[in-house]
Amino acid sequence: MDLKAGKKVFFVSDIHLGTPDFKSSREREIKLVQWFEHHETQAAAFYILGDLFDFWFEYSEVVPKGYVRILGKLADLRDKGIPVYFFTGNHDLWMFGYFEKELDIPVYKAPQRLEINNKKFLIGHGDGLGPEDHGFKRMKKIFTHPYCQKLFSFLHPDIGIKIANFWSRRSRLSNGEIPLETFNGKENEWLYCYADKKLEEEYFDYFIFGHRHLPLDLKVKNKSQYINLGDWLNYYSYAEFDGENLTLKYYTADSAISERTARQHIKI
Repeated sequence: MDLKAGKKVFFVSDIHLGTPDFKSSREREIKLVQWFEHHETQAAAFYILGDLFDFWFEYSEVVPKGYVRILGKLADLRDKGIPVYFFTGNHDLWMFGYFEKELDIPVYKAPQRLEINNKKFLIGHGDGLGPEDHGFKRMKKIFTHPYCQKLFSFLHPDIGIKIANFWSRRSRLSNGEIPLETFNGKENEWLYCYADKKLEEEYFDYFIFGHRHLPLDLKVKNKSQYINLGDWLNYYSYAEFDGENLTLKYYTADSAISERTARQHIKI
């Protein structure tokens, strides 16, 4: 992709629509629609790097209830000819063709290489990459196994979605509050370690991932840069590439963002 003058590429992840409750999820959904509208005249493309939804499972004839505002906005972007690309996360990995058919949005289930203005990118959600987290990696194999997915599809949607939403929220919520992640040094950041190791095989100018829920802007060896997109539960963060520089930013369209949300990201 070669960017025309004034055009940019935008990356966002981990909005987790559906959690922790209807009211706050609806507020984030409206804000996300505003974010797309704010940037669409500049956008050469939008990349959604996973966990747009806190849970998503496509039955053969049923998709989860709700999210009409964001789905409508994504359809509007595509109708205007603006490219949108979706990467599944660990919360919305059960996508089986709805986005491609209904919204004309490609869906990727593994990291992808990009080249924009002669800069090389490796992007994805980030779940299951890097060392450690063996328990999650085993769980992901179960969740992505066709036989297990088929068994789950036999559950009535009212039952299956209710069970899945319960377990999805249980993994994150503590006393009804979304906890903030903490930075414990580069050596403990699994996706940073993954990027550092990947550079031994192939050079990338930029690594962009989600999943971590903490905005990170870290230098890797050989002048490479690793950005984690943070989330829209606490930070309303995203990344912007203008053809020369990749920048981690925050969407602060109104005063609804608290001091807790607006704290600075980690930049090393």
